[in-house]
Amino acid sequence: MITKTIRYDLSNGIATITFDEQGSPVNTMCLQWQDDLDAIAAQAVKDRGQLKGIVLASAKSTFFAGADLKAVMRSTEADGPRVFREIERIKKNFRTLETQGVPVVSCLNGAALGGGLEVALVGHHRIAVNNPKIQFGLPEVTLGLIPGGGGITKMTRMLGLMAAQPYILESKLFGPEEALKIGVVHELVATAEELMPRALAFIEAAQGKPDACTHVWDRKDYKMPGGTPSNPKIAGMLSVAPAVLKQKTRGLYPAPEAALAAMVEGAMVDFDTAMRVESRYLAGLMTGNVARNMINTFFFNMNAIKGGQSRPKDVAKYQPKKVGILGAGMMGSGIAYAQATRGIATVLKDVSLEAAEKGKSYTTRLTQKRVDKGQMRAEKQQGILNLITPTANAAELQGCDLIIEAVFEQRELKAVATKEAEPMLAEGGFFASNTSTLPISGLALASAQPAKFVGIHFFSPVDKMKLVEIIRGQTTDDETIARAYDYVQALGKLPIVVNDSRGFYTSRTFGTFVMEGAAMLGEGIPAPVIENAAMQAGMPVGPLAVLDETALSLSVHVLEQTRIDFQKEGRQYVATPGETLVEQMVKQHNRPGRAAGGGFYDYPEGGKKQLWPQLKALYEKPGVEWNLQDVKDRLLYRQAVETARCLAEDVLTSVHDGNIGSIFGIGFPAWTGGALQFIYGQGIEAFEQRCTELAARHGSGFILADAVKSALRQHQPQY
Repeated sequence: MITKTIRYDLSNGIATITFDEQGSPVNTMCLQWQDDLDAIAAQAVKDRGQLKGIVLASAKSTFFAGADLKAVMRSTEADGPRVFREIERIKKNFRTLETQGVPVVSCLNGAALGGGLEVALVGHHRIAVNNPKIQFGLPEVTLGLIPGGGGITKMTRMLGLMAAQPYILESKLFGPEEALKIGVVHELVATAEELMPRALAFIEAAQGKPDACTHVWDRKDYKMPGGTPSNPKIAGMLSVAPAVLKQKTRGLYPAPEAALAAMVEGAMVDFDTAMRVESRYLAGLMTGNVARNMINTFFFNMNAIKGGQSRPKDVAKYQPKKVGILGAGMMGSGIAYAQATRGIATVLKDVSLEAAEKGKSYTTRLTQKRVDKGQMRAEKQQGILNLITPTANAAELQGCDLIIEAVFEQRELKAVATKEAEPMLAEGGFFASNTSTLPISGLALASAQPAKFVGIHFFSPVDKMKLVEIIRGQTTDDETIARAYDYVQALGKLPIVVNDSRGFYTSRTFGTFVMEGAAMLGEGIPAPVIENAAMQAGMPVGPLAVLDETALSLSVHVLEQTRIDFQKEGRQYVATPGETLVEQMVKQHNRPGRAAGGGFYDYPEGGKKQLWPQLKALYEKPGVEWNLQDVKDRLLYRQAVETARCLAEDVLTSVHDGNIGSIFGIGFPAWTGGALQFIYGQGIEAFEQRCTELAARHGSGFILADAVKSALRQHQPQY
């Protein structure tokens, strides 16, 4: 029997069910597959009299990929009952196959993630190829969903309530050896060719043994490992679990809470009821906004970035072997670490050998922590350190495929560094600036080859921040953009490509967040309200705390540089209320930021940071009316408006660059799916309406020009 997604072959009493979705590189739970599974399960029931066993196999390089996420993107709240029926229908067929009274063996030739692992768990006996590159796990929570195709119920019954939590609530992925250790698979083989012979051998040996064709949770003597929620020890832990979870999610992510509820409620009832409980929670999430937001960005947009959608086509793949870095400060030393740990020879240049050595010591410190924890061998650490050459001599840069300038944010200084180092490039090499705000086209004027000059903007701290913003100057050619993209991917980071403008995309948008916070302080809204509202909206930290970390003095420096640049162009720059307040903090109150002793916060030695008490006296206006939702909206909407403006101005050329850039670059809340998905998720018209209200009360930062409204509609993703 051959359907469009599954093949069923009965031979010598063995029914081999092979998943093989036509026209797709992977197997998914699409609607066609659901229909086909109905037919296959019915056929297995029909053949019951002649069955000795069932084998589940895959014709793809992976076992099974999971749910059809495009279908989830198309669903709405009204689809809840239909989605529930579909989930239950799939699980009914799983149950039919696993309760035929014959052994079912899953042959895992490749990855089985999410719904794919749930398909694998239909097998009473599971065999996997022992390849460390193969991954198993239930990553649904990271996409705003839960493993509701049997994953929660089965993993909880297999491992116990406490032991299953990392795999369900934290989406912990694992390889074949860990899968064997925890019982997700029962047997490992060296190659895919060995899977079928081992499966047949198991079925043969299982004849006449009821336990071999019954899941552990279906046996009469089954007891849940560690105990059920009525066990006092488990009950004690579970009583604090929701509070701990709420602390992490801030109530913005419904999936982890639904997963925990399904685990606990399911553990108190019989298997079939537990499966139904799980289905209800999943149907609710699949038709909710947060899941659509997260799937859009963490699946579709992320795949667009990894697949190189913003990379110019028709340029050969590139791998730089030797890269020079100018400036061994915080950014330069971080880039050196990122390169050396990925096997790239690095020349770290500063004005003195001592400063360059200090930059290299950053890599020593970070790798030593891993050596001390037993995560890295000393020989490996030495190999990494050997790849970094600290120097004060520009001649050491000779033959670099790429040189990155990471000196102080001053145009003249960057020009000097460029002119000194650029002649050292290998033939065909290219030059990059790590500036966070200065337009690349202006910096490229110092270059002898402006077509080979590009912005590569890393984020601090480089070892932790995954995003890198690639900035195309007015003259940067496609080959240079493609090579920069490949270089960033070689570091294991996420590249987004933007066009040149002041502050590019991330710094410009990030600036609106912190300056809106500062503006609200200037209006008299209490500082603790502003900081807490940002956290409640899902930002990692409040705008005033961020300004302290990045240095208020740096913001003032950027403001002064902007004024000079505007003056040269015959224009006058008018500072925003937020910029004016930050300038006051630095120049009148001598509060330049954390590194210089304090800014909006005080930093007592050995103590916890606290808001500077003088803020209350200086800025708080007791008569000022404020609304918490307005404060939250101002912080999120201001960033979303700026992102939409970047799209309209062609600074951003794609939605995926905007969403990934906002989450991984400036900490825009993940529950929204990013700054553009925040708009699309609630509907463009609803967003425009709220912006009109905010603009009427809080100024031009919230105004959407017609060109912006048009760009939002033009780029709206369709599923």
